[in-house]
Amino acid sequence: MSNAMMVIFPYKYEDTWVFDDERVGLVKEPFVSGVPQMIDVLVQEISQAERGFRLLFSANPFPGYQAELSWLKEEYGGNWYVWETKNMEGWLCPALFKYFIETPAKIYCKAEKL
Repeated sequence: MSNAMMVIFPYKYEDTWVFDDERVGLVKEPFVSGVPQMIDVLVQEISQAERGFRLLFSANPFPGYQAELSWLKEEYGGNWYVWETKNMEGWLCPALFKYFIETPAKIYCKAEKL
């Protein structure tokens, strides 16, 4: 497990939260299955978040994180996580492994305006 802080820049495309990351070969990679609703909660204080925001994430807690997602189960090559304090669940597709070597037990995240 690494201590790395990672960052992506999600935005809305055709009413779906997506992100691009040329470093790992992802373009308009969509968030699906519960994760868009989690993002909606994370960005509720950010005006015009649909135009883009900074999403910081790590397998380790960091100052100011907003969400602690806990691993639930593997399904279809991806992984389900639960955000217990918000009673929300979401599925992260196998693109997760472009950022983590192994499935993280927890993912900490924070949304920031650009």
